[in-house]
Amino acid sequence: MLRTIEKASVTAIDFVNGAERGRPQHSYTGEMNQTVHSARAPAKPPAAASRTNDPERTMAGMLEVALREFADKGLSGARIDEIAAATRTSKRMIYYYFGSKEGLYLAVLEHSYREMRRIESELTLDNLPPEEALRRLAEFTFDHHGSHEDYIRIVMNENIARGKFLAQSQIIQELNVPAISAIERLYVRGVAEGVFREGLDPVDIHASISALAFFNVSNQYSFGQIFKRDLSTPAARALRRANVAEMVVRFVRR
Repeated sequence: MLRTIEKASVTAIDFVNGAERGRPQHSYTGEMNQTVHSARAPAKPPAAASRTNDPERTMAGMLEVALREFADKGLSGARIDEIAAATRTSKRMIYYYFGSKEGLYLAVLEHSYREMRRIESELTLDNLPPEEALRRLAEFTFDHHGSHEDYIRIVMNENIARGKFLAQSQIIQELNVPAISAIERLYVRGVAEGVFREGLDPVDIHASISALAFFNVSNQYSFGQIFKRDLSTPAARALRRANVAEMVVRFVRR
């Protein structure tokens, strides 16, 4: 099964990077450098592929629908038949692109992280004063998680599986390097300017932001039932958003 997932991951990697389908990437930047396993030349596409001349669009549609399916039902409960029907493709086409159900699941995980990091990279934090940049990052993370519940749920499912499939990813660490680098840069600037206290770990700052933003989505139903509070109202979200950003800033502030 591991070989199947590795092969499918390479195909999906090529899709999202706009590379030639079926040709693996051979190197990564920074300390996460590693070699991707070579993939066999793909077999002739299934007949259903003739429905579109845009394979990238087809794969994007599969990933979008699969995210909802996996987030709602988990890996074991999700059905490839339903994903194929919703995308007007076929099981054979899905297996052609992703190799297996597990390969599709891993591709969805990677794509979800990639999309978050892509949007995050557009925040231009380097152009803001350190404290303002940190506050903006915390607010963005809160907003992103609140508007991408399926992302939170599939991450929760992967944690229930103890990270089994992310451990097989050849790119997940590389995808998240820019997030830590951005925090490190703003933190170093803040320390140099006397705004932030010394001795903090950028990964720990990232973990704190993620935890505060994640909880508001992952625990909204249990928390709401126990304390009889609706965390989804605009007023409740605005208050929680402001509090999360303030807690992060105060944690780092000198």
